Amino acid sequence: MSDTGTKTDGRVERGNQTRRLVLGRTMDIASVEGLDGLSLGRIATELQLSKSGVFALFGSKEELQLSTVRAAAAVFAENVVTPLKDVPPGARRVRGLCRNWLAYSSDRVFAGGCFFYAVSAEFDARTGPVHDAVAQARCDWNSYVERSLTEAQAVGDLAGDLDAEQLAFEVIALMEAANAQSVLLGDMRVYERAERGITARLRASATARGLDGLDGVDADEPDGTPTA
Repeated sequence: MSDTGTKTDGRVERGNQTRRLVLGRTMDIASVEGLDGLSLGRIATELQLSKSGVFALFGSKEELQLSTVRAAAAVFAENVVTPLKDVPPGARRVRGLCRNWLAYSSDRVFAGGCFFYAVSAEFDARTGPVHDAVAQARCDWNSYVERSLTEAQAVGDLAGDLDAEQLAFEVIALMEAANAQSVLLGDMRVYERAERGITARLRASATARGLDGLDGVDADEPDGTPTA
């Protein structure tokens, strides 16, 4: 490889490292202060980077916001969805998905709790690319939960007459209520309440086969939940 190629690769890697450093910081800021709290100058100052270097990576405040949303979606998937990739569709997978979400929020993967809950209120009544990116991430998650319930229904773990869209709405509402109260009030017990509520709703909708799957998810059995 030529010296020029080596130098180019080095610059690219340094740029990637800087990008990861910046986005790690912007995700935490946005989860606490909102995406409007981001600016190229602020990030450059806080991380002791040149403003021109940060500008070269992102170009504008809006692109910094969009990149932050995309990065947060990847972190969310890594913590909530990916650990369940080897768990087959069914009640056990649904329960693991809910547990992973509660852990993602309670463990403060993002400083302000669930990133998307925090920024949704900020952009819900706005228009534009950032609103659309946040809304799409929320829609993707809602659809994923609903699809997981439908798959559990298809394998016989949940009742055939189940309204998967309604149950997905209720389960997500319980998770987000726990996130909101824990962040605002500092009460971590709400996660236990949310899990009890979710478990009750899933059990009420489960078949005998599904109950076996739900009962198999306990603290001693791996369910795809990330561990420290």
